Amino acid sequence: MTTKKNPRPGPKAAPTTPPRTPARILELLEEHYPEAWCTLDFENPYQLLAATILSAQCTDERVNLTTPALFRRYPDPASLARAAIEELEGLVRPTGFFRNKAKNLKSAAGMIVDRFGGRVPDRMEELILLPGVARKTANVVLGAAFGVPGVVVDTHVKRVSARLGWTKSSNPDQIEQDLMALWPRERWTKLGHQVIAHGRSICAARKPRCPSCFLGELCPYPQKEKE
Repeated sequence: MTTKKNPRPGPKAAPTTPPRTPARILELLEEHYPEAWCTLDFENPYQLLAATILSAQCTDERVNLTTPALFRRYPDPASLARAAIEELEGLVRPTGFFRNKAKNLKSAAGMIVDRFGGRVPDRMEELILLPGVARKTANVVLGAAFGVPGVVVDTHVKRVSARLGWTKSSNPDQIEQDLMALWPRERWTKLGHQVIAHGRSICAARKPRCPSCFLGELCPYPQKEKE
């Protein structure tokens, strides 16, 4: 009778490295950007929705210079839905991609009137039905206009999160999920704006100011730059 030998144990699997614990990083972001919030000017959910649609591939500063005339001419979704497309294009031209943005604004306003009784919806699954609205835009509106926690993933959040080792994905939806798992829910909205502020002021795309960054000791990116 032959006995089977127990197979030799293989090498132990290397422990997986968890994402960098963000607790101290979140504390520092709060210390340095305590007032960080949405930098688009708005007075109601309709204005914020329109401004956020216009902010695609455009600075918030430029949008804020453009929207006062837009809102004077079209103060609510009903008036925007009736807008002459040529006039609307002229008003939003400074924000770039004005033909597509004007089309989305008019179509979104029409859907708000026809489907949602003239009120901007306050649920993600309804907001993303609107033309020109994806999860990023919806999270901006939900967080700043309705107080519903959400993680906004714009180019700054995408870049800073990758450099901090919080995500390995380049897909905004997956980045959103990764950050939701790391950040306390009650801070999702404000943290998004704090990370955006950090991306604008220090962690720039081309020339990040790593030597003067208050997150330097906690961030793996400077070490990668030296390799």
